[in-house]
Amino acid sequence: MKKKKAGAMELRFYEVPQNEYVLALLGDSWVREYGHDETTLHFHNLMEIGYCRSGAGELVLDERPMPYQPAMLSVIPHNYPHITISDSDEGPSFWEYIFFDPAQVVAELYPENELYQRELLEKINYKALFIHEWESRNLALIVRMIMEEMRGKRLHYVDSVKGLLFALVTEILRMNEQEDIKVEPEGNARKNAGVSQISAALEYVRVEYMHMIRVEELAKACHMSETHFRRVFEGCMNMSPVDYINLVRIQKACDLMKKTNDSMDMVAQKVGFSTTSTFNRNFKKFLNTSPYQWKINPENYEHKLLNYRISALKGW
Repeated sequence: MKKKKAGAMELRFYEVPQNEYVLALLGDSWVREYGHDETTLHFHNLMEIGYCRSGAGELVLDERPMPYQPAMLSVIPHNYPHITISDSDEGPSFWEYIFFDPAQVVAELYPENELYQRELLEKINYKALFIHEWESRNLALIVRMIMEEMRGKRLHYVDSVKGLLFALVTEILRMNEQEDIKVEPEGNARKNAGVSQISAALEYVRVEYMHMIRVEELAKACHMSETHFRRVFEGCMNMSPVDYINLVRIQKACDLMKKTNDSMDMVAQKVGFSTTSTFNRNFKKFLNTSPYQWKINPENYEHKLLNYRISALKGW
């Protein structure tokens, strides 16, 4: 079985389609040999739930390889390093996936209580889960129902998926609470080295990207001095904290341009850029085109998965 390549990682931005609650990656295109073309660990900005339909191999969580087989489920929070690697002797595997933002679900469940929202999200994102279907038949049933709703897209499927997501995050919450966990910042909950050292900063940027963010605030969230934080961040992400903040803002800007007719000035303001010229400069830096040219290109509206991946985490 081919192992992951040491010394590299990818950050992937995934995008939920407009007016829907999940991005679903389903069907025959996901019958493949996993991990042989892409041997690096990766993490993304949304929660990933995978369901193994057939095949065998390993799911690597952080640096822990665990064997998988049909009817196994993975629940992987955002910013959590992982990769799926098929057993080449067994041939292709068939995984199907859904991606969603638990923060959106919790905000709709408890719109008037932001403190409770944060508490629940810390528990929901506390750890990755990797289980056999029989270990949580409720969770497996809900996941399969969401996948079938997204596959068939029958009348009112969006409302059905919304309700099922409420049940899904509740079931994940129950599973994590069964361990009687003490809620603590995500960066402390994950003791492993690597990206977990700066996970609190990544979460801070995810929530506060539209506001002015100082690097010292990110360092404080990770309980580090600013100098040490910059060194650790660049060692993990292969980019500066400021570049990462701007990358997240550009991704959010792409989402806004797809879903609204806001002017470029308004988009720049909404995602946290102080001036439109700064927005334009960073857009060109990351996507090699101007915001206007990106917006008028129909191909950018057809891809559910944003086609840029940022190599990160040298020395993992």
